Amino acid sequence: MNVKGKMVVGATVLAGVIAYLAYLGASSSWQYYLLVDECVAQADRFAGKRLRVSGRVMAGSLNVANNRRQAAFVLEGTERKLPVSCRGTLPDNLAEGMEVVVEGALKTDGHLQGEKVITRCASKYAAEGVARGGKEGHATPSTR
Repeated sequence: MNVKGKMVVGATVLAGVIAYLAYLGASSSWQYYLLVDECVAQADRFAGKRLRVSGRVMAGSLNVANNRRQAAFVLEGTERKLPVSCRGTLPDNLAEGMEVVVEGALKTDGHLQGEKVITRCASKYAAEGVARGGKEGHATPSTR
């Protein structure tokens, strides 16, 4: 094989490796989140897997360590509840009654071992009329 042919083969292999690594890196960020009710209803399917779960921090359930590196709380769905324990940096605005997304792994005992908690900005997801001081509207994310 001549030098030009070797260069083409090398460039093709290199492009393939880069594309594969880009796919692996991006695929983890494509992961959508489950609602609490979905997660609890299909706990056997999701046990041991990494996932993101969205729900509301149940009133009276939030326990945060003094160093703000650990927390335990219950995520509420419309019908079901999911116990959560988290280790790592917590958002400053984490509070009871707040909508959050917890990223972690569902354990076989039915609790979510969280690694990351993402809070939602209430005004960003409020109904359009309510966000502007009205009483009605439909939910739309605001644009900045």
